[in-house]
Amino acid sequence: MDKINKNIIIATGGTGGHILPAVSLVNYLNKIGFNLFLTTDRRGLKFIDTSGINNLKIINGSSINKKNIFIAPLLIFVAVLKSFFYLLKVKPKFIFGMGGYASFPVCAAAIILKIPFILYENNLQLGKANRILLPFAKKIFISYKEIIGIKDKYSNKTDVIGNIIREQILDNYNPKENDSFNTLKILVLGGSQAAKIFAEFLPKIFVKCKKENIDIKIFQQCLPNQVANLKKIYEENNVKCELFSFTFNIIKFYEMSNLVITRSGSSALAELLNCKLPIITIPLKSSAENHQLKNAKYFVSKGYAIMIEENDIENELFQLLKSINKNNEILNTLKENQTKYSDKRVFVSIKEKITKLFYEN
Repeated sequence: MDKINKNIIIATGGTGGHILPAVSLVNYLNKIGFNLFLTTDRRGLKFIDTSGINNLKIINGSSINKKNIFIAPLLIFVAVLKSFFYLLKVKPKFIFGMGGYASFPVCAAAIILKIPFILYENNLQLGKANRILLPFAKKIFISYKEIIGIKDKYSNKTDVIGNIIREQILDNYNPKENDSFNTLKILVLGGSQAAKIFAEFLPKIFVKCKKENIDIKIFQQCLPNQVANLKKIYEENNVKCELFSFTFNIIKFYEMSNLVITRSGSSALAELLNCKLPIITIPLKSSAENHQLKNAKYFVSKGYAIMIEENDIENELFQLLKSINKNNEILNTLKENQTKYSDKRVFVSIKEKITKLFYEN
C-alpha cells in the first residue's frame, strides 16, 4: 500500500454539526495511515483545534438566500476556482464532502477534475448541497436508513454507516448506571442562536423549579456577553450553575450531567445518544428545510428524546421537569431505549468501504 495514493481531502465548514464529524474522520484516517487534508470556511475555524490538524486550507463558499442572491454566485465561483487549483496541488485519491454549503466548492471542482468523492449526511433530511452533488458522487454515507430526500434511482449509492462522532466517546466514555435522578444535573447546549433563546427563557424556568424545591444544578453553554447576567440570575435565586462558552472538552460536561436540553442538530443528538444521556430537544425553527424538526421527531419516535417546540418552551418545559422530578422512570425509559443503539463500528465500517471502493483492484 506504500506506493498508492493515500491523500484524502475532507471538505467541510459552517457549523459544528459539519465540522466535528469531519475532524473526527481526519483524526481516524490519519491514525490508520492516510494523508489527510481538511478544508473549511472561516466560520468553521472556531470549532477546530488547529494544533491537531496538519493540513488545513480555508476555502470560503457561500449559501444562497434572498439577501445575497446576486453576490453568492460570484463567491461560489471564486471558491470553486480556488478549490480547483488546490485539488491540482494535493492530487487526492478521493474526497469526503461532509455536507453544507462549505463543502460544495471542493466537490464541484472534483467533478470538473473527475476526482471521485463520497458524501456524508447525518440529518434525517438530505441537505441541499448534498442533493445537488449526489448525481455525481461515488457514494453517499448516511447515518440513518430512514433518511428522506434521496431519489430511488440513487439508492444504489447509499450506504448506512451510522454517525461519525468523537472516538473518545465511542471508545472511552462510560455512561452512568443506575442514576437516581434525585438531583437534576441539566446540561444546556446550543450555538449562538440557541444560546440567545435559551438564555432568555430557561433561567426563569430553572428558578421556578428551585422555588418548587426541585433539586437542580445547571451547566449552561452561553455567549460570553451573557455570562454576567445569567450568573447574577442564578446566584440571586440559589440555583447552582456552571456557565461556559464553546469548549473542546464538552465531554467533561456530559460526564457531570444526567439530562440535556439541546437543539436538534444531528451531530449533537448523535453524541448524546451514544453517551446514553436523556435528551429534551428543542428544534431550531429557522433550520434549513426544517431539518432539525425532522431530526427531533425521529429521536422521539425511537424513544431517545422528548421534544418541545420553541413556541411551547414557557408553557411545557417547567411541567415536564416537574413530572421528571416526581417520576424518574421518564428518564430511565429514555436511557433504556438509547442502550439499544450504538455507533461503535462507524469507523471500522468507513475503513472497509473506502478500502473496497478505492484500494482493491
